[in-house]
Amino acid sequence: MRRRLINSTLAVVLVVIAVFGVSLVIVETRTISSSAQESVDSEALRLASIVESRIVGDERVTTAILHDQVDADRYAVIRVPGRDTIRLGTEPDGGVIRSTATGAHGERVSVEEAGSTVTREVGRTLLIIGAVALLAIVSAVLLAVRQANKLASPLTDLAETAERLGSGDPRPRHKRYAVPELDRVADVLDSSAERITRMLTAERRLAADASHQLRTPLTALSMRLEEITLTGDLDTVKEEATIALTQVERLTDVVERLLTNSRDPRTGSAVTFDLDEVVTQQLQEWRPAYRSAGRAIVRSGKRGLRAIGTPGAVAQVMAALIENSLMHGGGTVALRTRVTGTQTVVEVTDEGPGVPPDLGARIFERTISGRNSTGIGLAVARDLAEADGGRLEMLQQHPPVFALFLSRVSKDPAKQDMLPDPGGPEPTIR
Repeated sequence: MRRRLINSTLAVVLVVIAVFGVSLVIVETRTISSSAQESVDSEALRLASIVESRIVGDERVTTAILHDQVDADRYAVIRVPGRDTIRLGTEPDGGVIRSTATGAHGERVSVEEAGSTVTREVGRTLLIIGAVALLAIVSAVLLAVRQANKLASPLTDLAETAERLGSGDPRPRHKRYAVPELDRVADVLDSSAERITRMLTAERRLAADASHQLRTPLTALSMRLEEITLTGDLDTVKEEATIALTQVERLTDVVERLLTNSRDPRTGSAVTFDLDEVVTQQLQEWRPAYRSAGRAIVRSGKRGLRAIGTPGAVAQVMAALIENSLMHGGGTVALRTRVTGTQTVVEVTDEGPGVPPDLGARIFERTISGRNSTGIGLAVARDLAEADGGRLEMLQQHPPVFALFLSRVSKDPAKQDMLPDPGGPEPTIR
């Protein structure tokens, strides 16, 4: 492209020089010839006037007197009737420019100038025109190279950007070139890079979320299947198989939920559901794991609460909190349900050391973890809660208290608030 731009610019300049240069040479040549002829004519008239004035004054007309009246490069012949012919200067060879003037008393003056004088003047003019043309060509080439670099370098950068996009590096460069058309292409490439970045981020996030969210149901299902293989009691087998089927259904719900969130994280499928059923299901699912760890998981608080949300998503949020307590907490884990205003709250707490002070509110950020874990469990749990209009918060760091807030449903709010609390009075969370 650079070569084409340079060649095209040079061709335009050469055409312009050829057209105007030839015309200028012709005009200058004619001007120089005309000027030389006019100068010789003027010289002849001037000498004729001098000779005539001396004849009228009856003065002598000699070579010595007229010698200084003629230019050194010119040749003059003066003929006066009845007198000798006067010759001034050196007679030129070759072509000459000649002019003759005749006076009132018959005197005749001829002035000649060598044609080489005009030729030399024309040559100097051509040399000047040629130098100007050469300077114009050099300037045009330099300008063409600069312009070619100005246009070709951005195109090279844009090609590299497109190549990086194709090779899996979608970082936008945000580089502009002060050329509207090229800047438009750069805008489109940067927008494409940002879209690709969002798509790749969503895919990586889906893979990480799927790995984390499917691990717990698969572990629980594996434990149920192990219970079935270790028992010979038919009733126990049926009970464990029923629980395993429930966990398979939950696993299916987890997959569907992940796929839905990958398409649009704001999409929820909230319904009215019985919170006790979800809490009971989680207790049954996690008690074997806690027994294996030599720990206990208990429940307290209000019963018979109904909330608005997606049962599967709420179960995943609770499972993330329970698993977090199992991995990072200590002692007994307590699930407590309560009511505050128009919301139903599920609190999960344990007797462990709590959340480190340096984490604080960052505990819900992705890749943030107090120990060697993925650091995405609580982040996914918060996203699931917010998708259905709820929220997940950490109320206390020592001991740790996490609370899931859901919209509350009650046929008679006054009576609902008067229901006895099986777990006794609610402790104050500080």
